[in-house]
Amino acid sequence: MCCNSMRILGIDPGIGRCGWAVIEGSGNSFKAIAYGCIETSSKKEVGERLTEIYEEITNIIKKYSPKALSIEELFFNNNEKTAFVVGQARGVILLAAAQNNLEISIYTPLQVKIALTGYGRAEKSQIGKMVKTVFSLKEIPKPDDTADALAVALTGAFSSKFSKYSK
Repeated sequence: MCCNSMRILGIDPGIGRCGWAVIEGSGNSFKAIAYGCIETSSKKEVGERLTEIYEEITNIIKKYSPKALSIEELFFNNNEKTAFVVGQARGVILLAAAQNNLEISIYTPLQVKIALTGYGRAEKSQIGKMVKTVFSLKEIPKPDDTADALAVALTGAFSSKFSKYSK
């Protein structure tokens, strides 16, 4: 990693599927280093699933050495049970980041959509197309959680909060 580039871990939190992406860039040039989706089985107890997410995120941090974490804020209209368990997953992700001294930034879905498309009501497909274009990927990453993690990481890269990493 060059002295004038930044490395960010982007997370689209979830308990069943947790999208992650490590990006690097400076100025207007960004590269997707690695990305994927942590999937946990609904047949496992919540504690096992949270441990799995925590361990996977910790391994990703150790392997790719990001300086910052960009994570999406939770937004649920009506399913409190889902919001609660996703909040727990988000908690273990934030713990892993804090234990590894990552600068943490949190973005709402609206902020991510505006950062990538300039439009707060952008559809998932529009976000995916922008991710594909910005990172010069052959196809839109699947599942959507992975593309969303790339979008969240990119939102962090655009943020002035991380400007100290690009100097």
